[in-house]
Amino acid sequence: MESYLDFVEKNVKAAPWLDTDLTKKMKTFTEQNIAAASEFAQKASKAKDFQDFWRIQTEFMQAQWKAFTEQTKELTDSAAKGATNVMKGPST
Repeated sequence: MESYLDFVEKNVKAAPWLDTDLTKKMKTFTEQNIAAASEFAQKASKAKDFQDFWRIQTEFMQAQWKAFTEQTKELTDSAAKGATNVMKGPST
């Protein structure tokens, strides 16, 4: 996953028009989601029994749905703002 993030970061730097608020948020959210999945895997591997695993899984899924909802709202707001700025055109 680190290679993927490095690839994305290099391509954004190589193409300045992609260096937008929306792109930055997408990168940040990708990093957060990878970290959450990694933390889940570590916790799940230490589960004492199936019930403990199920609790860890449920907590992870609830947190991911909450994060997904918040991330979707932020990305939608950024995309709308970007589209509005494009429609306005360059400032004179």
